[in-house]
Amino acid sequence: MDNDILKRLDEQDKKLEAIFQSSEKMRKYFLWTLIISVAVILLPMIGLVFVLPSFFNNLTLPAGL
Repeated sequence: MDNDILKRLDEQDKKLEAIFQSSEKMRKYFLWTLIISVAVILLPMIGLVFVLPSFFNNLTLPAGL
């Protein structure tokens, strides 16, 4: 009886370790997905803050017309 219980506990321990490793991989994937998404969305927005004013200045008509 004790050997059977110990064997089951050992199998459960191995499965729990595999689940933990898998969940850690997924956590890292989600973290990098978040970082890349923020970089792809926020960096162009920050760039537009500096580019749009000069773009609008080029679109205005000269004062003499």
